[in-house]
Amino acid sequence: MQYAVKALRRDQAATLLLEARDPSDARRQAEEQGFSVIGVRVGSGGGLRLGRHSGFPLIQFNQSLLTLLQAGLSLVESIEALAERESRGDVKQTLRTLLERLYEGQNFSKALELQGAVFPALYIATVRANETTGGLEEALERFIHYRNQIDLVRKRVVAASVYPLLILGVGSLVILFLLLYVVPRFSVVFEDLGDKIPDMSRLLLNWGRFVHEQWAAVLAACLALPVLAAILAGRPLVRARVSRVIMRLPRMGEYLRIYQLARFYRTLGMLLRGGIPIVPALDMVVGLLPPAMHPQLEAARTQIRQGQSLSLAFDLNGLSNPVALRMLRVGERTGQMGEMMERVAGFLDEDIAQAIDWFIRLFEPLLMIAIGIIIGVIVLLMYAPIFELAGSIQ
Repeated sequence: MQYAVKALRRDQAATLLLEARDPSDARRQAEEQGFSVIGVRVGSGGGLRLGRHSGFPLIQFNQSLLTLLQAGLSLVESIEALAERESRGDVKQTLRTLLERLYEGQNFSKALELQGAVFPALYIATVRANETTGGLEEALERFIHYRNQIDLVRKRVVAASVYPLLILGVGSLVILFLLLYVVPRFSVVFEDLGDKIPDMSRLLLNWGRFVHEQWAAVLAACLALPVLAAILAGRPLVRARVSRVIMRLPRMGEYLRIYQLARFYRTLGMLLRGGIPIVPALDMVVGLLPPAMHPQLEAARTQIRQGQSLSLAFDLNGLSNPVALRMLRVGERTGQMGEMMERVAGFLDEDIAQAIDWFIRLFEPLLMIAIGIIIGVIVLLMYAPIFELAGSIQ
């Protein structure tokens, strides 16, 4: 889990985002880095942050910085140029703070670390692993490529969700219009028919009569439910429980697991290619897996510390599939484990793309049929008293 640690060092405050097992572990990590801890709290989102959290345009900053470094400017000159160009006050202040740390003689990763509330731990670790060898440009390129791949998968998921959500939204509005406007008026028309109304129609018309009498309370409830759902969705515990429920679903759970593993492998591969040892890298990426998989990762990490091969540890703890296992074994034989993990992530991404395509082809027609059936049943129940009355007259 990720913790936000407020701390002091050399009379300067900083907020660190640390992956830790518990608050005590987060405090210990901060103190080992030379900080005096003020307070520890659970980081928002409960997982590894990838740079979208502070409002700081991390990808734009990386791309501009990389361009200036490749043009021959030094690191300090590049950040000075970016600070002079920046018009947003908070971003400009962040860049000026970076410059102050660099003027003091601190290296780039340490300057980033002192602004842990702005720069994610993954980014800081990538820079730290490469700056000692003079490979800062390579680290920036690798992080930009990594973020682009993560965003590509996210865009696929979002694009696949737009049309079904649009259908669901329009269908829900039509159903609400029938239940909240049309049915109450039908209930007033049919209230004198008494026992001549079929039982199911009577239930529907009773609902209409209730809405007609208590329309303000019903409207307030309809407006409050989305707000309540949004608040609950922002709570880590609620998201964790929803994730556990989805993970238990036969098909959906497996695809969610593949998505989590793809992100996990891609991040771990980037860290290994940056020169970070496997055990510290595993400590950093634990937040990318859902809480239900944390015990599996902890068991795999323990086995790796004890000398077990990474491929076997992942296989024994359900962190791979047959294809990923074979690719990891090849990576161990060739010594290119970081690159092989990124290839595993690409393979898993293809599985996700196929699942999204299958989802679109199957779910959209089923959703349209379901909404059509619901609307049809409501309309049929509204007109059933008329059919009943016509039959009795005949």
